[in-house]
Amino acid sequence: MGGDFAPRVVVEGALDAAQQQGVEILLIGPEKILKKEIERLDFRGANVTLVDAPETISMGEGLISLRRKNRSSIFIGAELVKKKEAEALVSMGNTAAVTYISKKVMGSLEGIEKPGLALLIPTLKGVSLLIDVGASANCTPEHLMQFAVMGKIFMEVALKRPNPTIALMSIGEEKTKGNELTLETYKRLEASPLNFIGNIEGKDIYSGAAEVIVSDGFTGNVALKVSEGVVETMLTMARREITRNLLAKLGFLLLKHHLKKIYKKIDYSEYGGAHLLGVNGICIIGHGRSNQKAVKNAIKMGKEVIAEHLQERIQEGWLRFARANKGVVA
Repeated sequence: MGGDFAPRVVVEGALDAAQQQGVEILLIGPEKILKKEIERLDFRGANVTLVDAPETISMGEGLISLRRKNRSSIFIGAELVKKKEAEALVSMGNTAAVTYISKKVMGSLEGIEKPGLALLIPTLKGVSLLIDVGASANCTPEHLMQFAVMGKIFMEVALKRPNPTIALMSIGEEKTKGNELTLETYKRLEASPLNFIGNIEGKDIYSGAAEVIVSDGFTGNVALKVSEGVVETMLTMARREITRNLLAKLGFLLLKHHLKKIYKKIDYSEYGGAHLLGVNGICIIGHGRSNQKAVKNAIKMGKEVIAEHLQERIQEGWLRFARANKGVVA
């Protein structure tokens, strides 16, 4: 029931995944509404089960409201994962609500204090992982160390990148630049066995200089939203200029095929959603503006990391790292 275009595009994307990916979908929401959407699409597959959730959580609801709505689609979805009746929760809804409820219901992995929302972003060298992009705004150096280790394991498991390079988001490349949080985190990352390459500035996020970029949730979310705004503004400005004269239109026709390739690389729907790492269950949070393809790809991401036993490997990897490096994690 979450997202700007719910429930229509969420149902459409979920049914696409059920048909194309061979997964069983538990579709959670007000049963009457879901039935209408399925009837509209004339879906007759056998691998979709409706789970009634009479309450919904809007994008702007606060913490008190979240605590009361224990029959919402997000709450019931998290319960299903906790009870092992589902293997992953995928939501396009309120990020704060999904984060809070997932941690409350599923619990955290042992030794992980705060979850980190990890998003694959396109770069000049392929893709990198930015963590955190909005789950935990107020962080300590311990939390950023946990993000770094979880990000490392994610890249090794999901993208088969051995010993990925790790950078810390700051206001300058020099180790002396930053606030108290980044200065202390820098010291710990530098002293750790992680493949730490130093600080990275906002302008270098998409350069591919680092495979994992570590940030507190506040800074990471602002950087992500600014990037999205710049891309949208540039595309709008380009469309306006192209439509103003004939030569520009002809040039566009010649470049159209190549521009489509570029757009595909920066299209968020290709990546599906962000992984909420650190909670005791697979949880993927999609963009509020997710379309049908984004929903389908978010489910695909869930299927892939389940097959790779991501949760177990993050848990084992973190405990092993913490035991061997007590001086930099405590």
